Amino acid sequence: MAITTVLRDWLLDSDPSLQWQVERDLLGAPPEVWQATRARVATEGIGAAILAAQDDDGQWAGGAYFPAGYFGSAEAEAPGQPWVATTWALKDLRDAGLDAAALSGTAEKLARNSRWEYDDLPYWGGEVDVCINAFTLATGAWLGVDMSDLAQWFIDHRLADGGWNCEAEEGDSTRSSFHSTLNALRGLLAYEQLTGDASVRDARHGGEEYLLRRRLMFRESTGEPVADFVTHFTYPPRHQYSALTALDHFRDASLAEGTRPDPRLADAVEVVRAARRPDGTWLQGERLPGRTWVTVDAPAGEPSRWLTLLGTRVLEWWDAA
Repeated sequence: MAITTVLRDWLLDSDPSLQWQVERDLLGAPPEVWQATRARVATEGIGAAILAAQDDDGQWAGGAYFPAGYFGSAEAEAPGQPWVATTWALKDLRDAGLDAAALSGTAEKLARNSRWEYDDLPYWGGEVDVCINAFTLATGAWLGVDMSDLAQWFIDHRLADGGWNCEAEEGDSTRSSFHSTLNALRGLLAYEQLTGDASVRDARHGGEEYLLRRRLMFRESTGEPVADFVTHFTYPPRHQYSALTALDHFRDASLAEGTRPDPRLADAVEVVRAARRPDGTWLQGERLPGRTWVTVDAPAGEPSRWLTLLGTRVLEWWDAA
């Protein structure tokens, strides 16, 4: 399905963090065009708002993964969690395409001032949660921190079935999780691309195989759908798995390595295709509850520019192959 003029203009009438990706991935604009748009992330819209909220000590909201004062507060009893602390702010900025130079000095400040809520561990060393460590691995590499020790942690903590699970470190599970595995894969791919360190590639490929054996959506034991979350598309997904976010990773990995799409992705592709509306858009799903610095996308039930970007580029990648 070709992008119509109306759809193109609607996508371009957006925050620079989305606009540059539309120009690069959907419109084939030359680098000087999309790079100029990307440079505006630091001074306009989502990127500028999150940058302006940074604390003097390099953190956001006074905490590593949760804001200062969160535990024991009324907010801790509310649904979801706040998305304003350091890890989430940095992830949002990285996803937006911010130039790391805009955060000059932040890595050093966090090394001095930020500790994980879990056991007061130093920020750049990570902690025990796979998803948190995945976000930290990619963000540290982006900011120029030596993250090789944390990269090795992922190799050492893979489970026997090939993936990862955030509950495994507490002894609550010996089986991998769709959510945890995808977050690990995205962090490992970003780390490899940012640093050129291929030592994590075999572990990443093993985790990808875990999802591919399940065709991104099904239990390997019964062939039944794993859960409703695989077809729940929302942006930003934060830590949450869906067939669309998984396909976006496999697209990234395929383009990075120059490989063709794996045929086992076909079922997930058709789920994404079926969710596309006749006008070429995807609707926002129920958003994850919790406090944010800025509203990134459309309310639930309305056309989502971000999901439309992701869905369109995944289908174009698949169909081109």
